[in-house]
Amino acid sequence: MSLGAPQARELAVRDSDGVHVRLLWHPGDNALSVAVEDARAGDGFQIAVAPDRALDAFHHPFAYAA
Repeated sequence: MSLGAPQARELAVRDSDGVHVRLLWHPGDNALSVAVEDARAGDGFQIAVAPDRALDAFHHPFAYAA
């Protein structure tokens, strides 16, 4: 049993044209983030999002990363 911080929990996931998007909840901080992995470009990013904007950021992560 690990005494470290709890792992992020995946709340939603979607794939589109090589882009993998996940909405994550971090229970230790009670925070949300959106993680994006672009298989075509070979890169990705993760952004913190406010609870009231989480679904919008999940559906439009590149707008929130700008």
